[in-house]
Amino acid sequence: MGNLFQSLVDAMTSLINWLYGVTVSLGIPSYALAIIILTILIKIVLFPLTQKQMTSMRKMQEIQPKIKELQERYKKKDPQKMQQKMMELYKEHNVNPMAGCLPILVQMPILIALFRALSNKDFPFVDETHAGFIWIEKLTQIDPLYILPILAAVTTYMQTRLTTSPTDQTQKIMLYTMPIFIGWISTTVPAGLVLYWVMFNILGYAQQLLVNKQTERTKEGVAEK
Repeated sequence: MGNLFQSLVDAMTSLINWLYGVTVSLGIPSYALAIIILTILIKIVLFPLTQKQMTSMRKMQEIQPKIKELQERYKKKDPQKMQQKMMELYKEHNVNPMAGCLPILVQMPILIALFRALSNKDFPFVDETHAGFIWIEKLTQIDPLYILPILAAVTTYMQTRLTTSPTDQTQKIMLYTMPIFIGWISTTVPAGLVLYWVMFNILGYAQQLLVNKQTERTKEGVAEK
């Protein structure tokens, strides 16, 4: 298992260097750009999964009032019936409450491999003069000005806000605590990993806006019929 994971870390290192080579061929050599390209490629690969996740989360947001109504009606009197009614509600609206977990689980090995690769102080940069990002000397270092961690927190909040139900207290708590947690974590890891997270959030935010618009159009089409 350890050898398999190390192979994944080595593959990530090689991929970053290969993408750096792509930026060189484009005439804009930059490891930061290489990580941005990596983020876009991973987002494209995960697109079908995240699309299903976002659609399901949007539907979950819309049926939150009905879920809350079922909880108020059955939670104390008959918890088993409440679960049964909720499952029927999910089935009726074609919602999978566990849909949000799969993309995160799939992405975890990528995040860990990227973290381990960039945490290597002897990362085999092809050219260290291109290993930085504007104010950051090297992407293997922690952001000294904490700009990327702040962006990580803000973009996490922005994306989470799109799928947070205003009627669900637990979701409202997560809306504020998760960005703070992500921001704090981002102050302890290599800047390259935080750059990846920020870009992934920005792309995810754009995708969620698209999903929300598609959902609204579908609802309008159904209403017109």
